[in-house]
Amino acid sequence: MTERAQSASDGPEPGGGGTAAGTAIDAGAELDPVHPVRPPAPRFKPAGLTTAEVAERVARGAVNDVPVRSSRSTTEIVRANVFTRFNAIIGVLWVIMFFVAPIQDSLFGFVIIANTGIGIIQEMRAKKTLDGLAVIGEAKPSVRRDGRTAEISTSEIVLDDVIELGPGDKVVVDGLVGEADGLEIDESLLTGEADPVLKKAGDPVMSGSFVVAGGGAFTATKVGREAYAAQLAEEASRFTLVHSELRSGISTILKYVTWMMIPTSIGLIISQLIVKDNNLKDAIARTVGGIVPMIPEGLVLLTSVAFAIGVIRLGRKQCLVQELPAIEGLARVDVVCLDKTGTLTEGGMDVTECRPLGGADAAYVKKVLGALGESDPRPNASLQAIIDAYPDSAEWRCTESLPFSSARKYSGASFSEGDGENNTWLLGAPDVLLPAGDPALEEINELNEQGLRVLLLGRAALELDDPAVATGVKPTALVVLEQRLRPDAADTLRYFEDQDVKAKVISGDNAVSVGAVAGKLGLPGAENTVDARTLPTDQGEMAEVLDGNAVFGRVTPQQKRDMVAALQSRGHTVAMTGDGVNDVLALKDADIGVSMGSGSEATRAVAQIVLLNNSFSTLPSVVAEGRRVIGNITRVATLFLTKTVYSVLLAVLVVCSQVEYPFLPRHLTLLSTLTIGIPAFFLALAPNKERAKPHFVKRVMRYAIPGGVIAAVACFVTYVIARHHYSGPDALKAETSAATLALFLTSMWVLAIIARPYTWWRVGLVGAMGGAFLIVLVVPWLQEFFQLKLEGAVMPWTAVGIAAVAAALIEFTFRWVDRRFPA
Repeated sequence: MTERAQSASDGPEPGGGGTAAGTAIDAGAELDPVHPVRPPAPRFKPAGLTTAEVAERVARGAVNDVPVRSSRSTTEIVRANVFTRFNAIIGVLWVIMFFVAPIQDSLFGFVIIANTGIGIIQEMRAKKTLDGLAVIGEAKPSVRRDGRTAEISTSEIVLDDVIELGPGDKVVVDGLVGEADGLEIDESLLTGEADPVLKKAGDPVMSGSFVVAGGGAFTATKVGREAYAAQLAEEASRFTLVHSELRSGISTILKYVTWMMIPTSIGLIISQLIVKDNNLKDAIARTVGGIVPMIPEGLVLLTSVAFAIGVIRLGRKQCLVQELPAIEGLARVDVVCLDKTGTLTEGGMDVTECRPLGGADAAYVKKVLGALGESDPRPNASLQAIIDAYPDSAEWRCTESLPFSSARKYSGASFSEGDGENNTWLLGAPDVLLPAGDPALEEINELNEQGLRVLLLGRAALELDDPAVATGVKPTALVVLEQRLRPDAADTLRYFEDQDVKAKVISGDNAVSVGAVAGKLGLPGAENTVDARTLPTDQGEMAEVLDGNAVFGRVTPQQKRDMVAALQSRGHTVAMTGDGVNDVLALKDADIGVSMGSGSEATRAVAQIVLLNNSFSTLPSVVAEGRRVIGNITRVATLFLTKTVYSVLLAVLVVCSQVEYPFLPRHLTLLSTLTIGIPAFFLALAPNKERAKPHFVKRVMRYAIPGGVIAAVACFVTYVIARHHYSGPDALKAETSAATLALFLTSMWVLAIIARPYTWWRVGLVGAMGGAFLIVLVVPWLQEFFQLKLEGAVMPWTAVGIAAVAAALIEFTFRWVDRRFPA
């Protein structure tokens, strides 16, 4: 049967749902061990609450009012962007500069305000996008009220509401089962126990669990914050910027930067007060000028902005990112596991043929198929195709039914056929219902090789509730179904192949049929299919089989989970896509879970990414967005941390040599803006298709440390030579100008390296920054504003020469680092 569970469009009639198990009950049992005492719940009402009863409960606040958010609140966004450690340091220094220096030396504070404002605006835009998409993708449970069934928002559920359940539905509040028709609930997300639990009338159900087979209805006994998994659900669906290698790496860097800043700043303060004992204000200004550039203040901002813009871009493509690091995670993926049904194929199917076996009457077979369709109030895609082809016309009475489950691979029903005949029928996977070597299997295999799905209709010799009911089934007919391939699937698989991402098709269907579908889509290795029933249970041996093959059929839900773990044990970063309830465990354990928007509530709840437009072709956009974010942040982080390294080293050299610090805050604000701030903003948002690599901190620091050391030495050497060259009252301004020129040119070369590979706009960006600095040097009022004026010809050309040597050394060092310490 198909893996994807689809709900029927209409619920049972009021008071219906009636199997023998679906009887009214007194809800007096305990709900769970965490809540051992609770008042008795009202008697189960098959027709649900009345409008008046709902209004009464709303009035007294008995509503499921858990605030499920897809994004941070406005207050949290503002707080996260404004109240940071480095903003506090810069804020204090900014206030000090207002009292001791001209406004030019306070420009760094205005830059921080602008950066913070940009960060808040971009994250608010991302919040608006996420909130809008979350409403579209929100699960809407079916609730009975006034004898009718309607879909409502989860937040509108009230205490004692009667909520219907079908395959793939998530239990959204705690309750007690009132009706059960083969209802099997998976509580693994709460208990860790993978085996589904058969629920009967009177049994408790907990929020956070989901239905794997059958159907029923339950009465809500705990809503809102009292529900068992309310807090868990709220956390799981919240937009977050944490738990990503990128952000944790930046946090690690900032922690070390803070520890470097403290002793360096203290030494700089003391040395400048001693050197400038006759000019306190100038000493303070130069001290602040040395401290401010040590702070990579724009790095966190640009990371947040890059992620936020990624969310907005993906939102325009109807892709809901439920956990922000998923953008980054999918960019690191090297294996993507694809569920065939609903991912490579569309959910719907068509019956192309019905072949009676053993001389069975074709008209009678169609009656049986029609009755089987009628016996399931919530048919899956395969059964829906049978219902469409063979509508029920026989007046047979269903005495018992067995809903389809992915673990069993079949469904069934017992009928009283009106003429005194009572028969039990099974419909499911032929290779599960028939013994090996059965003559019918050869015929079935030929159909599977054409990519067709085949179901076997068989008469059971045992009762439906017998665990061995599938033993001794008499084959009666083959139902041939054709699946609709997604038109975008082939191009998407080709994209993953081009990007060196291995695709593994993992399906519960017949292995030959799955291989035929994968072959039609051009998946490499599709001709070598593996029946998962032959897979070894040892994780290492399973990983070896998985690495060597691409298509797997007859995979159980637990095996999907084991296969993901086996791939991860080999160091692979694994993404799992799916839309059926049988994919939930694997989606949960994969590094990145991707669900289709039309998938079951359970799959959407555990997935980090939901493709609301059900388009598999959206995945390359998510991968590309992640690569853009990671690759570009790695680039700009090198710029920011090169500045931090040369600022700390310059301060150390100044302290050790007991000379005046060469720069005022205005000089380094100008340098930071032209060589880091403006270029970094454009580079962070540029296209980048390079596959993400691990070890972010190592990859950044292997360039930032040598680049920063060379820049600091070049600047300090120029400054020392200038101190011996110039004399007189204005000597310090000339010395500062020469040192600024050397540091700017050296930093520009670092930027030129980081901007590679060159495109017209990258060349233009680097050229524009150089041109802007040249304008400052030649326009008189800008010279005065920034206190930059090159005196004479010897020292400026000396600074250019030193910067050229430094640039050549940086080029050589970066290339040597690439060879010696490959990332």
